[in-house]
Order: sequence, then structure tokens, then C-alpha cells
Amino acid sequence: MKNKKELARLKRKTRIRSHVHGTEERPRLNVFRSLRHIYAQVVVDGTGTTLASASTLSPELKESLRHTGNLDSAKKVGELIAKKCLEKGIQKVVFDRGGYLFHGRVKALAEAARGSGLSF
Repeated sequence: MKNKKELARLKRKTRIRSHVHGTEERPRLNVFRSLRHIYAQVVVDGTGTTLASASTLSPELKESLRHTGNLDSAKKVGELIAKKCLEKGIQKVVFDRGGYLFHGRVKALAEAARGSGLSF
């Protein structure tokens, strides 16, 4: 059984997803965080395809990160996802915070992605 916090987050996520859709021109940048890791992926909702993904478990970052559940690792994931998107020609995305508050690791990931060239 899920606790009240998780149920509240899932309710916020459902409410957000009713308005946020990823298209071919502007795909959706989705964020998921756990206690140990943070994940980001760029998705086109019409076809259900993932165009790019990055996480603290990615081979590019896994060796260089000592701790994976902190702000520094979230910033590196944001930079990596922005780099992968720009290589594929994706410059504009829609940010989906996944029901999490725009604070802490989610905010760090978003600001690092913006700083690396993504616009949302």
C-alpha cells in the first residue's frame, strides 16, 4: 500500500499530464527521482518513443559520480540529457516534473539542462 505522500504525488502527476504533451516539434522531458538516483528522458507522446535518456546509472556518468542522490549528480544528468538532445537536433522541450515539487534535485536538473542549451 502506498503512503499518503506517494499518492499525493501520483495525483499531481496525473493532473499535470492532462495538460503536458510531448509532440514531434516539442517533446516532453520527463523526470523521475528515487532516493538513490535520478532519471530523465525525452519522449514523444504521440508515438510513445523515447528520443533520449540519461540517469545517474548511465555509463557516461556512473564512474565519475561518487554519490548519486545529490544536487551535483542531478546537475550532471541535466547536462547530459541536454547534450544528447542537442546532438539529435532537439532544442525545445516541454518539462514534466512528474508530480515532484520544482525544488532541490528536480530544479537542479532543469536549470542544468537550460544552462546547457535546452529551452523550456
